[in-house]
Amino acid sequence: MKNAEVAKILYEIADLLEIEGVEFKPRAYRKAAQNIESLSVDIEDLYRRGELEKIPGVGKSIAEKIKEYLETGKVKKLEELRQKIPVDIKSLSAVEGLGPRMIKILYEKLGVKNLDDLERVAKERRIRRLKGFGEKIERKILENIEIARQRQQRFLLGFVLPEANAIVEELKPFVKKISLAGSIRRRKETIGDVDILAVADDAEKIMDIFTSMKRVEKVLAKGITKSSVRLYGGIQVDLRIVEEESFGSALQYFTGSKEHNIEVRKIAIKHGYKLNEYGLFKGEKRIAGKSEEEVYKALGMEWIPPELRENRGEIEAALNGSLPKLVEYEEVKGDLQMHTKWSDGANTIEEMVQEAIKLGHKFIAITDHVGSLKIAGGMDEEDVLEQAKEIEKLREKYDDIYIFHGVEANIMKDGSLDVSNKLLKEVDLVLASVHSAFRMDEKEMTSRVIKAIEHEYVDIIAHPTCRIIQKREPIKIDMEKVLEKAKENEVIMEINAYPDRLDLNDIHTKMAVEMGVKLSIGTDAHSKEHLKFYEYGIAVARRGWAKKEDIINTYSIRELKKLFEK
Repeated sequence: MKNAEVAKILYEIADLLEIEGVEFKPRAYRKAAQNIESLSVDIEDLYRRGELEKIPGVGKSIAEKIKEYLETGKVKKLEELRQKIPVDIKSLSAVEGLGPRMIKILYEKLGVKNLDDLERVAKERRIRRLKGFGEKIERKILENIEIARQRQQRFLLGFVLPEANAIVEELKPFVKKISLAGSIRRRKETIGDVDILAVADDAEKIMDIFTSMKRVEKVLAKGITKSSVRLYGGIQVDLRIVEEESFGSALQYFTGSKEHNIEVRKIAIKHGYKLNEYGLFKGEKRIAGKSEEEVYKALGMEWIPPELRENRGEIEAALNGSLPKLVEYEEVKGDLQMHTKWSDGANTIEEMVQEAIKLGHKFIAITDHVGSLKIAGGMDEEDVLEQAKEIEKLREKYDDIYIFHGVEANIMKDGSLDVSNKLLKEVDLVLASVHSAFRMDEKEMTSRVIKAIEHEYVDIIAHPTCRIIQKREPIKIDMEKVLEKAKENEVIMEINAYPDRLDLNDIHTKMAVEMGVKLSIGTDAHSKEHLKFYEYGIAVARRGWAKKEDIINTYSIRELKKLFEK
């Protein structure tokens, strides 16, 4: 699949157009790229069927560029932009605080084309001399360069997991056992590479199939027990073939984390055992290893779900039998944040409803933007009332799913919402979120969010830290104080499931669970393809030790209606 490659090209065109100062087009290219990287079908298949323009956000012009790339491996427009602006836009934009406008100035004034150039001029103290920069920005840029370098080597879980699962499914008919391992099995928010373990009678055959898959761009290494490939999009995948008697211990070992494994090995040593990827041994005798469960059991522990294996208290809990019963993926019955054509979404409400039914949802919340966020198509009061009529008609048409009518309102700098109470009173639920002025200091930002929490009509604080993984750092906020006020005011905190948000993250989710704050999961879907992202929100919930009762998406429709009563 070349979905990731195509999306990457469109993102680069968007960034270069923005550097040029072109209006509107960059947003169109980014929207198309987002929808392409979340497709569940191969873009090459859509191209062969002449269906590129059926992808939300892909019009004739963008479709022609996709076609050009799939046929020739190049896009003339991108080549022209690269000649005019020869900068490594991906690496430079990964530096926190560096936007297209600043990148353009750095290129034109100082000849900065890549991270090495940027580091050099920052160390030479030349950035501070530029108008609009200064010493503080220069220092911040220098601090963030190494972080940006590390970011280039990691990929978002939400865009890697579908590819990894597809590989596992492709290999399944030819193996006895197979499983993802490593950070992707633990559902970390970013992934360095993908590890897969398998048991097979004919290892050579499996390696031939693995290295010749359609999605493989390059074979990095090929052996009988281990092979490595690079997929289109750049992610490395390693496949290991292990003995059946060692599959469980190998899975435990290669799943990690490193910190978790160190502590587990210490327990093995206390028992007089040796634990490694081949098994749990007493002297030369293997006493466990076929399954993870028997390895943990032999060490006096409950089996620990992979999402918890970060050495954050799970080992002690497993030893004393107090691990939480984590929320299960199938227990989540609906999605509590999405956007439609009424604001900045790509699909109609009915299309979102139909897709949600396919996913097995029992309810959804339509939460289009309202108020002053015009770039996101914020609705006015009249729009909201018209939307309510459409939702009512769809409720009558689709009786196997309930549609909550919600809105996403903006939290202004002073903590107020930019819409009237009259409007907020009309809808079923109100999400409130920060969309601007991200650089306020911690005290001001904390007060701002708390004021929104105390608003009589706010039900959920959406994407509470405003981060965009690998692009924008979280806002400075005292999360403990915010969660205390959320608990006090019975306001729900969102786990935003969009792959580059995952906000709240796992650490803050665990804090919320421990403080008794209820959580919601919303995909923040801007097209029907995004609705499947809800599983990444569940993964964060599980990594944060959340149980079924902590997540309101597991509630019945009746319970939710009562919860959202004004």
